[in-house]
Amino acid sequence: MDTQNSPPRVRRKHRSLAQELVTELSQRIRDGVIKRGDKLPTESAIMEEQGVSRTVVREALSRLQAAGLVETRHGIGTFVLDTPSPSGFRIDPATIVTLRDVLAILELRISLEVESAGLAAQRRSAEQLTSMREALDALSQNVTHSGDAVASDFQFHLLIAEATGNRYFTDIMSHLGTSIIPRTRLNSARIAQDDQQNYMARLSREHEQILEAIARQDSDAARAAMRLHLTNSRERLRQAHEAAEAQALHG
Repeated sequence: MDTQNSPPRVRRKHRSLAQELVTELSQRIRDGVIKRGDKLPTESAIMEEQGVSRTVVREALSRLQAAGLVETRHGIGTFVLDTPSPSGFRIDPATIVTLRDVLAILELRISLEVESAGLAAQRRSAEQLTSMREALDALSQNVTHSGDAVASDFQFHLLIAEATGNRYFTDIMSHLGTSIIPRTRLNSARIAQDDQQNYMARLSREHEQILEAIARQDSDAARAAMRLHLTNSRERLRQAHEAAEAQALHG
């Protein structure tokens, strides 16, 4: 990446840092500044140039991979594809606009991620466990910055998928992207009529239970913790959805 032509700049906090980075890298790829087949700079190099966290860089790379612009080869690096790879499976984030849509995505996540957590508990490496811990630490530090918090949340779930050792789990999660995190589409705390501090504290407890089970390599407990986490999210939103419909009907 040409650091002379692209000096670091102060980014506005209310913008999504990851999306800004996606836009910039995508443009460089399309303009041929980073040529097809080239290896992207390391995460550390992008962090230094752009002045963003590792979580933001990983989220941006996940989005680029989902868009078919890059391919990550584990242990080697991330490479620009010769041509954007068409995906046989695609959920357009623009279509996830209503509470009913978010509930449907949560149903899909339950079927996918419960088993993902169980496999991750069996197969995770010590390094992958450390990365999960870092993602949760980043999430707790970014609770006041929704864009960074969503990126950290997604990164935690993506790392669990990667720890399965089954690339199809990772592929599906990458295609879903951060649209699977309800807070990107809805203020979940407001809908659940809860204050943000209580909401994030409960979310943190649920995440910690998942991580602890994976750390113990207890597959059954990991599945149960993930199911509880996603079912709680679904039920909180379902109740809000029903309340909103009743209010509209009788309003």
